[in-house]
Amino acid sequence: MTDRYAVVGNPVAHSLSPQIHAEFARQTAQDIDYGKLLAPLDQFVPTVERFRAEGGCGVNVTVPFKFEAFRFCNEPDDAARAAEAVNTLHFHAGRIFGFNTDGVGLVADLECNLEFPLRDRRVLVLGAGGATYGVMQPLLKARPREIVVANRTPDKAVALVNRFRQAQPVALEAKAFAALAGSRFDLVINATSAGLSNEMPPLPRGIFAEGALAYDMVYAKTTPFMTFARNEGARTADGLGMLVEQAAEAFLIWRGVRPQTAPVLADLRAR
Repeated sequence: MTDRYAVVGNPVAHSLSPQIHAEFARQTAQDIDYGKLLAPLDQFVPTVERFRAEGGCGVNVTVPFKFEAFRFCNEPDDAARAAEAVNTLHFHAGRIFGFNTDGVGLVADLECNLEFPLRDRRVLVLGAGGATYGVMQPLLKARPREIVVANRTPDKAVALVNRFRQAQPVALEAKAFAALAGSRFDLVINATSAGLSNEMPPLPRGIFAEGALAYDMVYAKTTPFMTFARNEGARTADGLGMLVEQAAEAFLIWRGVRPQTAPVLADLRAR
């Protein structure tokens, strides 16, 4: 019998996950069906429970339900606990297992696809919301020299840093945007949603070191942040590779095989 999976979110019509997982399944000869679930904002749990009761084997979770998915699952993995957010649910043996593959996907995209090793780099992360919580643990494990978190509301950046600072060999610091002037970074990650509305964080000029990479988690568009970075001489990348890599990690959790991501990413870029 064909195993059923889906992506659940609100909105969800724009999601590329069905075509990504269809290609993964074709590539690995897995018999799956992958669809979309639009959940009303107050109906995440009933929507997922209904899908599970109908034989669903797992779901990917997108905005705005990742925190609710963490509370919903029985057994979160370490990354999910660190972020208190889940983007992958696996229904198995009567239990609901929760995972967060966002950070692993980001690091894989940076180090493998973009050939940008993180060890000993100076990293700036913009935003202190759910997206940053989701990727912080894998970023720290990659052992950069330092990570600075900047946010419009500095208290939120301080809270995030305090949560992840314990027993970390990596220098971790919170700053207001205005306090970034005079600092230079090898990697700047825009984890805010500003690009979706054609806005950007209030960055000072001169923050990109020579050979720096500017990475925007928003994909399929050139954001004002990316334009700003190019004008400052930085190399730029969007979040499409992260999307594909985190999907591959979810596919591995569900099916026990990790698909090749390069051809899928190349196909999406071509389209």
